Amino acid sequence: MFTANIRKGRIAAGVIAVGAVVALAGCATSDPLDAGSSDSASTDSIVIGSQDYYSSEIIAEIYAQALEANDYTVDRQFRIGQREVYLPEIEAGKIDLFPEYTGSLLQALEPDTTATTSDDVYTALESALPEGLRVLDKSEASDQNSYTVTEAYASENNLTDIASLKNVTTPIVVGGNAELETRPYGPATLKEKYGIDTTFQSIEDSGGPLTVKALVDNTIQLGNIYTADPNIKSNNLVALTDPDGLFVADNVVPVASTKVDDKAADIINKVSAALTEDDLVELNSQSVNDQKSAEVIAKAWLDDKKLF
Repeated sequence: MFTANIRKGRIAAGVIAVGAVVALAGCATSDPLDAGSSDSASTDSIVIGSQDYYSSEIIAEIYAQALEANDYTVDRQFRIGQREVYLPEIEAGKIDLFPEYTGSLLQALEPDTTATTSDDVYTALESALPEGLRVLDKSEASDQNSYTVTEAYASENNLTDIASLKNVTTPIVVGGNAELETRPYGPATLKEKYGIDTTFQSIEDSGGPLTVKALVDNTIQLGNIYTADPNIKSNNLVALTDPDGLFVADNVVPVASTKVDDKAADIINKVSAALTEDDLVELNSQSVNDQKSAEVIAKAWLDDKKLF
């Protein structure tokens, strides 16, 4: 886990606690990285992981196909969980390459960080990572956390930014993954920073269609949805602006172990340079709305970009 041997960065007590629970659970259950892995996988393989989130899986698949096109052997370990689960696996050397998001990862390592802009967050993240790990080039593309409401709810309550939620006079239910409850931008911070009272409802789809439906149905009034979700616009939702930087810049960035050599790093950096904000929304739309597989989506994107 990211604990005593990681002195370059600090982790919030909540993250450590969750990590400890995960570690204990691992004693009783199988390692998520063991599921579906091949006994014949070469020790020379680059193990690529992803979050249990469609956008992360697509980017990881792009990494995998780009490396395979350049004669690398890849071991895919996708959708292995959220950050509290996979960070210890990366630190333990079980994963060599992982698509991450700069701000969210930095806040996991340094909850009291004051960095908010894209470049400042990236620089801080370089210093916060434990020995043996590094970040490759960040992408222009980002998948920012946001607090999102329906357009009707925003109009009814004169909402513009996150702080304006304090003027809502009816109960506010905020929905998101269970981890949101203890994240630095979670319900406790809404109360401490803005005086906004909420109740929390766990919806385990990383701001996906279940969260969107809960907003549209008014089961929740506030959803933690990523800004690259194509269904924000199609469902008449609006992400509240964040002038205070509650959510830090969240550019897509690869986290790599020493097993990713300079040639492999150059390949992945080309991918990051080519991936745009609009690309990410479109890739996500193909997954969510067209129900295409990550493999198909990644191949089409790489073919279109003609990188290799």
